[in-house]
Order: sequence, then C-alpha cells, then structure tokens
Amino acid sequence: MSGSRLRLPSLNALRAFHAVARHHSLRRAADELFVTPQAVGQQIKLLEDTLQVTLFERKGRTIEPTESAILLSHYVEAGFNEFAEGVRRVTKSTYRDRVNLNASPYFATHYLLPRLSDFREMLPGADLRLTTMIDMPDFARDDIDMTVQWGYGGWADYESVLLVGDPKVICCTPQIGAQISSAADLTRFTLLDTIKSMRLWPDILHFLGVELVDGDHNIGFDDAASMRRATLQGIGVGLVSVPNAEEDLRSGALVAPLGRDALSGMNPQDVPGFYLVIPRGHLRVKGVAALHRWLVQQDWSAF
Repeated sequence: MSGSRLRLPSLNALRAFHAVARHHSLRRAADELFVTPQAVGQQIKLLEDTLQVTLFERKGRTIEPTESAILLSHYVEAGFNEFAEGVRRVTKSTYRDRVNLNASPYFATHYLLPRLSDFREMLPGADLRLTTMIDMPDFARDDIDMTVQWGYGGWADYESVLLVGDPKVICCTPQIGAQISSAADLTRFTLLDTIKSMRLWPDILHFLGVELVDGDHNIGFDDAASMRRATLQGIGVGLVSVPNAEEDLRSGALVAPLGRDALSGMNPQDVPGFYLVIPRGHLRVKGVAALHRWLVQQDWSAF
C-alpha cells in the first residue's frame, strides 16, 4: 500500500457534515445526531481546517453549502449509503440471498412479468421480491436493491442504464380525432399526461412547431394506465406508449390523428424510457449483480 495514501478526516466530522449538508441547519443536524449545535459547529470547523476549504456560508439564520460542500456531499452520501448497506447485508441473514427489485407498474406488467420465469431458470436459488412503486424508492429505507424508473436519465448519484425507450403516440377517440387536422389543433383539447412527465407535452409541441399557450388545459395522472383510460373515455388527447397504442388503434377505440409515426423524428434526449437504477455498492452482491446483468442483457424492444 502506498505511503502517500490520503489521510481521511474523522468519521465524526464527516457525519456532522453529512447531516448539515442535508438540513442546511446546525440545529436540525444536532437534533438528528443527539448533540448540541455547538458540537456540530466544532466538527464542521475541524473538517474545514483539515480540508483547507470553506464548506458553509452563513446567511441570516441559515447556512448555505459552498460549491466544494455540494461536491463533497455527493461522495459522503454515497459512502454512508455503502456503510449502511454493508451492515444490513451482514446482519440480516434472511436478507443476504434476497434480491429486491422495484419497477414502474407499466414496465413490470408489459415487459418484466412475461420474462421473469427466464431469470428464475438462470438463477433458481435467488429469492426475488418485486415491488411496483412509481416514485424513486429510498433504497435503504425500502430495502430495494435496484429499480426500473421511467424518465430521462440523470440519476447522478447512482449507476443507471437505459433498458428500453418509451416513445409515445398521440392518441384520442375517433370523435376528437375528426376535429384534428393539424398539430395546432391539439391545443384546442385537454392534453393528458402523467405527473412524472410534465416536460413531455411541451417537448412534443415544440417538435411539432406548436406554441404552448399558458392557458392550455392539461390533466396529469399518477400512472400511464389511468391516463390511457381517460384517453379512451374521450376526456382529452393522450400520449400512449407504443404497445398500448397499437392495441387501441387496431381495435378502433383510438385513432392517431397526426399519424402513427408523427413523433418518430424527435431528438432521442427528448424521448423518455425505462432506466435501471442502482446504488453502486449493491453490485458487489452476487445475486443483485446477476439480476442486474440479466436485465441489461435483455432486448426489451422485442415486445
């Protein structure tokens, strides 16, 4: 081992920094750590002296992290998450062989469930647990090893990889479709979307050359299934995922007033998808790494 190895600050100082960085308050950090605000302040001063950088600036009754503190906080957060994961793994014997996967309900239903038996055949001894929370889980609190999240990427604190894109088809009932002859006509109707994709309609209208007016009517739903049902009921114009859209277009329940491929030329960065997200330390566990590898290797676009 090299004799020039960096000497790390004390763990107590890093714990104090971790709490202050999250709360932006010495008092709230002290409450969490069961010490006095003065003790927290001393630890922050010790850390600043050790690192020779300023970490917080006082602004009235609050303190604001400096750029150095924001950068450091990402690494400290990751470090404490790994500490917690290691302790959990070695102290919960029933948890060691369990793999806890969370997936968005749509991905779980349309992509994952039909193939889970393939994974069980590959790793028959794994105790696989599947949950379907829509929002990003708290990996430590919820005992989640990895999650499949709908979105645009950008989970900077975690490893993430795109499993499959989720391009949309503009759909509506035939009655509404008869009144839409151009992209500009879309804004005459209620635009339906999911709460997590509030940028999707603006991106689509921009791509179609339509100006989004502040007074336009939108309804956001918790999940894609509810939004699809609202579209089928004629409440407005929806953005339906390709597998569902193809089913509804074949049956005649919905139409694509601008054409099935109206959005095919969108910038890939503006097209959402399903991402596999995992804390980096979790990949060190054999069963978790095996499931992660299997999920990444699948051709999910084949559905």
